[in-house]
Amino acid sequence: MRHAYTPSFHELQAFVVSAESGSATQAATVLGLTQSAVSRSINTLEARLGVKLFHRVRRRLVLSDAGRALLRDASRLLADLDQTALTVMSFGGHRDVLRLAALPTFGAVWLMPRLARFAEVAPEVTFDMATTLALVDFEQGPFDFAVIRGRQRPGDVVLAEERLVVVAAPNLLPSGGKPLADKDLARLPLLQQSTRPNLWRDWFLDAGLDPITIARGARFEQFGMVLAAARAGMGVALVPEVLVADEIAGGALCLASTRSMLTDTPYLLSYPPRSEEVAAFRTFRDWLVRQP
Repeated sequence: MRHAYTPSFHELQAFVVSAESGSATQAATVLGLTQSAVSRSINTLEARLGVKLFHRVRRRLVLSDAGRALLRDASRLLADLDQTALTVMSFGGHRDVLRLAALPTFGAVWLMPRLARFAEVAPEVTFDMATTLALVDFEQGPFDFAVIRGRQRPGDVVLAEERLVVVAAPNLLPSGGKPLADKDLARLPLLQQSTRPNLWRDWFLDAGLDPITIARGARFEQFGMVLAAARAGMGVALVPEVLVADEIAGGALCLASTRSMLTDTPYLLSYPPRSEEVAAFRTFRDWLVRQP
């Protein structure tokens, strides 16, 4: 039920475009309307809310305090409506759309090829995918499932263990591409991941070495960036083996240590109970866990 004080879509649109352009005339050009139609929408909106949204200064529209407050939320509401429309449009030619959030690099390297193979099995299902570095709140977000890294909780499905390995471009290693001892690794630039700053510390502590000198080296937010830097010869990378196996096999990167380190945070398929009621999700989940 819409209340009398609730703005209409056209009123919000006229307001936002006028606020951005500072002119009802320019807003009319953008919206394909007459200037009088835009002005009527703004006047109706001001009457509906009981506040002045603009000051008219030398033929320019200048936002009032109330107008500035409204603009933040109005812009977001219109953007959300646009995104909702695009989501619904993605159903075109498909019976089901599964919405998921995934870690950026794991999603690109491990998950994406599997999504492509699933499309051959179930062409009626498509995906609406976002990336995230944080845990997904299924109560607040629209996602049917997430591919995350963490400690397994009831209902989570383990997709892959996280085993860390050290890699580098072959020409970076003084040994000609052969693995080094940890004390020799510590002399090379160590590429850092800013969202997981303790990886190298844990690695050298596990080797029984003092990690005090290992915080040097360029810092990057995601494993994908770390790997790109390693391929470019900027330093040595400590990364999950599952993300780099193909590059090691292809020779773009080589193992810089014979050691590896298993963490206690595997990659998981996590989902809310409501997803169990979606046939397309159950089909995908059961298919995914059978994949190598």
